Amino acid sequence: MCMAVIRQQTAAGRVPTLLLHSCCAPCSSATLEWLSQYFQITVFYYNPNISMEEEYRKRVAEQKRLIAAYNAQNLYYPIDVIEGDYETEAFYQIAKGLEQCHEGGERCFACYELRLRKTAQLAADMGADYFTTTLTISPLK
Repeated sequence: MCMAVIRQQTAAGRVPTLLLHSCCAPCSSATLEWLSQYFQITVFYYNPNISMEEEYRKRVAEQKRLIAAYNAQNLYYPIDVIEGDYETEAFYQIAKGLEQCHEGGERCFACYELRLRKTAQLAADMGADYFTTTLTISPLK
């Protein structure tokens, strides 16, 4: 599907916009390198499941550092970043009653849904042509 979209947009001489939800800098690195050849990307860092705000801030900073380093190379289209709100209560609400679920189980799917709904809403608000997530390539998810 992605290659068909890329071929269609390229043939039309168009650079579509893409909102990319990122779970972390390491999982976004290869995705950004490849997709930035074809899309004007805005990364949306949103992870309400990180319980310690200090850890959340470290991860946001690393995401921003990666994007700044990438943009400094001027390889393709520049990448923007939006930092989502630190909303642990949203995660706790969707995880209530699922505390004993194993990693990769029902609690994770509820968390994916929370993050993707937020990403889809932001994509619509921004008028982005497409949105996706790095969660689909994470070796841990």
